[in-house]
Amino acid sequence: MVGLIRDGLPAGETVGVALSGGGDSTALLHLCLAAGLKVEAVTVDHALRPESAAEAAAVGAGCRTLGVPHEVLLWEHGPIRGNLMDQARRARMGLVADWARARGIGVVALGHTRDDQAETVLMGLSRGAGIDGLSGMRRAWDQGGIRFRRPLLAAGREELRDWLRQRRIGWIDDPTNDNARFTRVRARKALAALAPLGITGARLAEVAGHLAQVQEALRAQVAAAGARVVRQAAGALQVLPGIHEEPAEVRRQLVAQALRWLTGADYAPRAGELERLIAAMVEPRQATLAGCRFKDTWLMREPRAVGGPVPVGQVWDGRWRVTGPAGEVRALGAAGLRQVPDWRATGLPREVLLVTPAIWRGAVLVSAPLAGLSGGGQAELVRPFHLFGRTD
Repeated sequence: MVGLIRDGLPAGETVGVALSGGGDSTALLHLCLAAGLKVEAVTVDHALRPESAAEAAAVGAGCRTLGVPHEVLLWEHGPIRGNLMDQARRARMGLVADWARARGIGVVALGHTRDDQAETVLMGLSRGAGIDGLSGMRRAWDQGGIRFRRPLLAAGREELRDWLRQRRIGWIDDPTNDNARFTRVRARKALAALAPLGITGARLAEVAGHLAQVQEALRAQVAAAGARVVRQAAGALQVLPGIHEEPAEVRRQLVAQALRWLTGADYAPRAGELERLIAAMVEPRQATLAGCRFKDTWLMREPRAVGGPVPVGQVWDGRWRVTGPAGEVRALGAAGLRQVPDWRATGLPREVLLVTPAIWRGAVLVSAPLAGLSGGGQAELVRPFHLFGRTD
């Protein structure tokens, strides 16, 4: 077990441990200490149960006994609508990333196990997911400047609990983990029922590993195709006719990546929605999806979906950092384009320029750097398209 930590986490620097107090994360913390790592721990109190604050405090007390610096972060939320587990996960990851940056910690370890991997595959099957949804959890990725790692994906949940029992180390059982309201809990129960067929957590995790290797090869093929058939200009993507000669899955992956890059979404639209957009691109005809618009070979942001005004210097629409004269950054729009008489010299379609960033002072356009009106302003993509999807 300790070997998984030594192989999966860096020595010589402080590692953050996301500690819920459950068996998996408790084992992670103690394994990190057994491996001789310097650690700090953080617990997110989701405030979804009356007992959560006391449980977080108990986790903190345990850390103090071990001499591990610990902090509790509170998810301050109002009424929650929609997918509770997904919203809680997003909030948790954002809070933990902010904590790590403030502490000068570059790597955070998460306690997900082989069983979590298997449940993720089952959940993907229930959605009719493609290879992305069936490849399981990523072992590592970057978010908000922090490297997140899952060093225990090769370990089973019960193995970790046995390791804790042998050392007389206790943990907290969250009743949410037995609530069949949640898809992951139902997947856990289904997995137990499938065991007589030989469909075990270990076997599904093995399948996810095989598919992850296929996914890696596919990503290389998609990247090569993107270099051939997609051109980025002014934050929009021109899709060349050659895309229709690519294999169907490469085409689907490429369009999915394009949409995610344009919108900043964590997930691509569902397969059926993607296929409808791709069919429109083949005809070709105009179409919209997920806050994006396709017209005349161009895939771009939809005007009504772009971000609201931000001060100059802040990130606008999740992708642009605009610097220059004082003012606020918002979309150029039709009113702004009328104030740029030479915009056609850019060679870009009107629809593309309408959703580019510009600096405004009230109704006065100060700068539209991508439409040919510098005014001392500059616009830079925070994440260029050719870097999209990388996890290294």
